[in-house]
Amino acid sequence: MAVLSFFTFFTLIIFLHAATVSAQSPAAAPAPSATNVTAVLEKAGQFTTLIKLLKSTRMADQIDTQLSTSNQGITLFAPTDNAFSSLKSGTLNSISEQQKLALMQFHVLPNFYSVSQFQTVSNPLHTQAGNSNDGQFPLNVTTAGNQVNITTGVVNATVANTIFTDNQLAVYEVDQVLLPLNIFGPAAPAPAPSAPKKSVKGADAPSGSSDTGSTPDASAAMGLKHHGMVAVSNGVAAILAAVFL
Repeated sequence: MAVLSFFTFFTLIIFLHAATVSAQSPAAAPAPSATNVTAVLEKAGQFTTLIKLLKSTRMADQIDTQLSTSNQGITLFAPTDNAFSSLKSGTLNSISEQQKLALMQFHVLPNFYSVSQFQTVSNPLHTQAGNSNDGQFPLNVTTAGNQVNITTGVVNATVANTIFTDNQLAVYEVDQVLLPLNIFGPAAPAPAPSAPKKSVKGADAPSGSSDTGSTPDASAAMGLKHHGMVAVSNGVAAILAAVFL
């Protein structure tokens, strides 16, 4: 009986020690995810245009690579096919391939965000399209209860549904394509051309002037000099005539 009691007591000590160590150990960070983002969208349906753009810009590969190599996670705002259909005709065809890549990057946040975390984030959010602090790719989020609203400076959108979340990848359906200000904002007005300087010559010159550049005062002075010479000549002729007569 004494041996049994000692064995029971020893077992209890080991159990309590293991429980204490387990409680003191920090929680392990979430492991990188092997989730395929296009597979998630294909399963959800109604994201055909988004899938094509993610594949053509190779943004889908970038997302999958980050999910498999990082534990920071990814957040994707996913516009539906109806959202793309509501764009002005020719919108996507009017931008370059590089701009299409930036458009897709603008829909991706390089961290995992749950719906509740949007209530405490600092605006503007940093997207894969670049640092929003430079004003080129601002993305601002506001919340009202469980509703998440997004503004880009060009459009206002709302998170309509949570498509997928596994603490590494969050995919949220949005009702508008998020158009970045850098690509779809109003163009800066061109500077006004400077007025050409008008030269004065020929018939446009003031009256009394000539192409030789003489002024009215100079012309008057020359006239007076001419009349004076004529008067002197006439006087000399009169004296000679009186002498010989």
